[in-house]
Amino acid sequence: MSVVLREAWSTVVPDMNDRHGPLPPMMLALTVVTGLVDAVSYLELGRVFVANMTGNVVFSGFAIAGAPGFSFAASLVALAAFAVGALLGGLIVHRALTHRGRMLLYALLVETACVLAALIVTLASGHPFVGGVRFALIALLGLGLGAQNAISRALAVPDLTTTVLTLTITGILSDSRFAGGGGSKAGRRVLSAAAMMTGAFVGAVAVLHGHPRLPLLLAVAVLAVVTTAAIVLARADAPWIRPIVRK
Repeated sequence: MSVVLREAWSTVVPDMNDRHGPLPPMMLALTVVTGLVDAVSYLELGRVFVANMTGNVVFSGFAIAGAPGFSFAASLVALAAFAVGALLGGLIVHRALTHRGRMLLYALLVETACVLAALIVTLASGHPFVGGVRFALIALLGLGLGAQNAISRALAVPDLTTTVLTLTITGILSDSRFAGGGGSKAGRRVLSAAAMMTGAFVGAVAVLHGHPRLPLLLAVAVLAVVTTAAIVLARADAPWIRPIVRK
């Protein structure tokens, strides 16, 4: 248990001389944003995710099969918007390749603008969010989360992908000493899952209690804090800013 707690602590309060420097807590914050935003998309926009594309592929199959409550058009818009966001994130990665802090900052500016625009759309429209408003929200949020996913992939902070937890949860057990592994890094991995669950929980509570815009407001607030930190980090000159070389 002490090892797990140390791993969790080093994620929240990282060693600035570590290979990933201050990035782990920022990735955790973005994971919370994922939970908040997907709570809105699934509960308010009709069984569609804007961050979890695996879910949308499955939902598309359900919709094509005629399962009630699923929209092929909504899933397709989410997939397309996410793809455009990922492309934009890729362009950012390759233009700020030599500095991970700047890479993160530019992506955060894009994501914050998209989520803020989505919040403005909800404030300017009535509730429930239907028709063109629904698809505008799916597109804006999918675009922002696509950029986030592309950047988190490029930053390559271990076990902090911000949008996908399947491999993270698998690693907790498959890499454990019980399975014959060298250690599962359970502290960081559990913290990542808890961050997304926390965002989803808070978002769901807000939506279910009649405050459908509140999760987006909270997401913008978290993004504003992380972006402010990224502005400082974009001027950093430390070992962690060097890009990860993929083999």
